[in-house]
Amino acid sequence: MENSSLSFHFNLTMFGHIGDYRYPVFAFSFILYTFIVSANVIIILVISLERSLHQPMYVLIVCLSVNSLYGSTGFFPRFLRDLLHETYLMSRLECFSQIYVMYTYASYEFTILSMMAYDRYVAVCKSLHYHNTMTSKMVYKLSLFALIYPAFAVGTVLNFSGRLPLCGSKIPRVFCANWSVVKLSCVDTSINNLVGMLVSAITVFIPLLFVSYTYLEILLICRKRSAEFKWKVFQSCLPHIVTVFSFTISIFCDITLSRYDIEELYPTLAVILSLEFVVIPPILNPLMYGLKLPEMRRALMSAMKPLKNSSGFRYTGIFPY
Repeated sequence: MENSSLSFHFNLTMFGHIGDYRYPVFAFSFILYTFIVSANVIIILVISLERSLHQPMYVLIVCLSVNSLYGSTGFFPRFLRDLLHETYLMSRLECFSQIYVMYTYASYEFTILSMMAYDRYVAVCKSLHYHNTMTSKMVYKLSLFALIYPAFAVGTVLNFSGRLPLCGSKIPRVFCANWSVVKLSCVDTSINNLVGMLVSAITVFIPLLFVSYTYLEILLICRKRSAEFKWKVFQSCLPHIVTVFSFTISIFCDITLSRYDIEELYPTLAVILSLEFVVIPPILNPLMYGLKLPEMRRALMSAMKPLKNSSGFRYTGIFPY
């Protein structure tokens, strides 16, 4: 069994279904990646340089953009490279490294969205205490937790997966996925399945429950307030709601896809569904936060003015407190 488990390279078989479309897919993917990097860098720079945006909510938007760059960079360069090659082999180290990056990216996204939900909850439901609650110290603590916990949780899952003896090398995806690797094992994987489900519940379902709770409280508050107040809350919360909804749908598509035999599906559909969570949020986030929030729109318009209008900007740090 040990000899059969020495599979030093994984074969990403879904690339074979792309076939003659590899060059159009490469061009389209390169444009997507360029847009993701450009749009998120612009969001980061605008918020960093515009002093009026040095507020907790916008700091968290910066975290969201940084995470988008992290996740997309963990996927697109390797994906673009593989599109131009005849073989689609990935070493064990490369495979587990990609799993770690993409899974921590997904976990970071949920923790950051939970932090943003808490920020909106305090701003709407406890507005008089907002500045005393959402201090720089609190934001640092939340950001540190959002960074450490997913790294530990994903690392634990990969520690169990990395010990498995493997009897195969074919992964029916265009990127390495943990459950696809686990299914190649020669031994019982009940413990891996249990640990994976537990970590998924903690990193996905608990944040979703928390976000749902905060918006329930916001809705209860809005019922008793004026139409103008409701409109301001709607404007402030809409980008976050759309982001949570789109990312949740894309994550559940990937989770569902990993539990079925992808090769039985229509290949193009399988590839699209498997890439939603690493493509749609990094594109949607800068569009939603850059165009929907009035303060961001004004800052973006100001940044697009001639250089003489923006020469007074000086970087003073993310936190103004």
